[in-house]
Amino acid sequence: MAAYLSDNKPILIAGPTASGKSSFAVEIAEKTGGAIINADAQQVYSGWNILTARPPAPDLLQCPHYMYGHIEMNQAYSVGIWLREIEQQLEHCKKHDERPIIVGGTGLYFTALTQGLADIPQVPASVRQQADLMAKEQGRNVFAERLKDSDPNTYAKIDIQNPMRTQRAWEVLTATGIGLSKWQSNQKAPLIPETNAHLISLTSDTDWLNARIDKRFDLMIDQGALDECRIAMDSWWDETLPSCKAIGAKELVSHLKGDLNLTDAIEAAKLQSRRYAKRQRTWFRSHMKDWDDLHIFDIKMT
Repeated sequence: MAAYLSDNKPILIAGPTASGKSSFAVEIAEKTGGAIINADAQQVYSGWNILTARPPAPDLLQCPHYMYGHIEMNQAYSVGIWLREIEQQLEHCKKHDERPIIVGGTGLYFTALTQGLADIPQVPASVRQQADLMAKEQGRNVFAERLKDSDPNTYAKIDIQNPMRTQRAWEVLTATGIGLSKWQSNQKAPLIPETNAHLISLTSDTDWLNARIDKRFDLMIDQGALDECRIAMDSWWDETLPSCKAIGAKELVSHLKGDLNLTDAIEAAKLQSRRYAKRQRTWFRSHMKDWDDLHIFDIKMT
């Protein structure tokens, strides 16, 4: 660990859900005068404190935390918006002599940060509404099927098992007439090139991680995750919103609506969490090959 503490380069910490990356980041921040910047697509939302396991109050008191819970639940958010925000946050850290420690589990944010992102025009609301209606009426697999014929280059490169990615690709093609893969081939220079940062990808044993995921979700229930979902259901809930993709939200809302008993809802949410962690690990292995794999049990702060 001494290598990560010997200079003032930004530290990027990626890891699957429940892997312990947040507490690890706090330890580093305390030793380096660092500030933690969020790189998790769901922890940006104001209404998900418990369900997304945002850093607890004691951690917030130990060091600065930025870009957590600052987005309204019914507001659209994207990797492009996150990049614009983090560019401003990096400037803030520079002015205040805070070492940036960027931590999260959204792999696309990290690759956009270190490899660059294409400047894709904003998709009109009418196209997004059309896509949401298609998803509701025809199922979320419809976009992968459409891309296979209309944009084979993007289809060959995109994660077709991820409905949010395939919908986004279809929206871009429909709005601009140009495929997402072509836009991405003309991307901007990265804000933080990989050579200018310490890159850490936390790893752990699958059984250990799955047990932590299950235990943490039980703790979320005890802490009031159902109350968070009740507020969502009674006010802004809409399954087409990005904020409603938080793991466990759909299952707990189904219970609150009377469609699932609580035991089944919890088990379904835990299963989705374990599957999400598996997808995260797959992404990290595929897209972060030059990152340092650091096993959680091998961490020694010196």
